[in-house]
Amino acid sequence: QVQLVESGGGSVEAGDSLTLSCEVSGQALSNLDMGWFRQAPGKEREFVGAIGRFGNPTNYEDSVKGRFTISRDNAKSTVYLQMNSLKPEDTASYFCAGGGRAFPRYNYDYWGQGTQVTVSS
Repeated sequence: QVQLVESGGGSVEAGDSLTLSCEVSGQALSNLDMGWFRQAPGKEREFVGAIGRFGNPTNYEDSVKGRFTISRDNAKSTVYLQMNSLKPEDTASYFCAGGGRAFPRYNYDYWGQGTQVTVSS
């Protein structure tokens, strides 16, 4: 019933910026901790960052800290991942996830379908 739909992925060049969106339905967004994960071909899914129910606190994996910013607009039922200074190693399918008690990286119950981000050097 709860559905998460990512959008905003695409192909960019190294150094470019991209913003991903995750629209949540079937549950008030304010009830959910939200996270972003990514998975590159042949690799395990990895944590990118997370945001608490009301926008604070946030938590980021070290490799994206200072480059990526998670934000949310509960009234619009949307979570965002602003990605700056993109690197080829950021290339992956990006997934948003939600959970009632998941911050920052475990126990996410709901997952989106993923959106592909490809960064060329």
